[in-house]
Amino acid sequence: MTVPDPVALSQDLIRCRSVTPDDGGAIAVLEAALQPLGFSCHRLRFEEAGTAPIENLYARIGTQGPNFCFAGHTDVVPPGDATLWRHDPFGAVIDNGTLYGRGAADMKSAIAAFAAAAARYISTGKPYGSISLLITGDEEGVAINGTQKMLRWLSQNGERLDHCLVGEPTSTARAGDTIKIGRRGSMNTRLTVRGVQGHVAYPRQAANPLPAMAWLVSRLSAEVLDTGSAHFDPSTLAFTTIDTGNAATNVIPAEVRAGFNIRFTDQHTPDSLKARIAGAVEATKKEFGCEIETVYQVSGVSFLTKPGAFTELLANAAQKMTGTRPDYSTTGGTSDARFIKEHCPVAELGLSNATMHKANECATIADIALLTDIYSEVIGSYFANPPR
Repeated sequence: MTVPDPVALSQDLIRCRSVTPDDGGAIAVLEAALQPLGFSCHRLRFEEAGTAPIENLYARIGTQGPNFCFAGHTDVVPPGDATLWRHDPFGAVIDNGTLYGRGAADMKSAIAAFAAAAARYISTGKPYGSISLLITGDEEGVAINGTQKMLRWLSQNGERLDHCLVGEPTSTARAGDTIKIGRRGSMNTRLTVRGVQGHVAYPRQAANPLPAMAWLVSRLSAEVLDTGSAHFDPSTLAFTTIDTGNAATNVIPAEVRAGFNIRFTDQHTPDSLKARIAGAVEATKKEFGCEIETVYQVSGVSFLTKPGAFTELLANAAQKMTGTRPDYSTTGGTSDARFIKEHCPVAELGLSNATMHKANECATIADIALLTDIYSEVIGSYFANPPR
């Protein structure tokens, strides 16, 4: 058995222009690396009306339990202005010990590292249950035709996951210094305050929606949702836009729109947050006599994998390879772990996130090698003494 070189495989994946929803050949590259190792690969293509089709991959070796799964995504965000990059965003150039390219940190190199680590363990001939990879091409997009539908497919086909490690770039200074054991939830809200358009010289003949919106924005922005908890930073409410679409200087607009995002801890649910927002909206309507429309979009609810045997296994593996105990964290944005948590215990461990989504995204060769070693230790420890 030939163990894949994690750096070479990272380069092959980065050279695939897999900007969501395009696959760019990335799934085929990974499949070609896993099949010679003995993995049974299932290409899963999902689509529905109004969304782009997405290529996904579920690969498994072994038929017995426990099934230790690695989850990740081959899709990447757009590179942006190519002139800001030191090298071609999809060139996968190694310069002075660093691999540059879109996906180097988030998270093609982690996928390559796990594939290499799995191959190392399989080649030892030591006993194991099953090792699987759940790889989507829709994590950076709307996440409709990716992990959620893959998990349904697994359930329909009798595939059970016992524990899952997600390879998101969780670390700060170097690979393995931080493990995500949960995430805050995320809810976007759009507000529309409607009034009556009119001439600015005759404001009494109009109904200006802007004062009402300003009052509502101030009220919501002043909300203290909580002060955090043992594992979560405080919930936050941040406005992202206020807009009338009005280019005229002598017209009172008919409506004004605003949007905000709430990142919330396990002290809240989407329904409890909606109730708080509704209270502020009703108070504004009463104060100004205006019409207000509210639209919600919940991206994910908060969750926590409580520290225990599984998280300790990951932390011990990272500490053994780095010499430093990793931090547990729940900070950052959402990830597909929010879907996987419904199926099995899940945690996230990967490369540094310092350059993710930026120009000149990169990962050092040393860090990719270190992450491969950490993953190798995780797999060996897992099957030596599966956590309960």
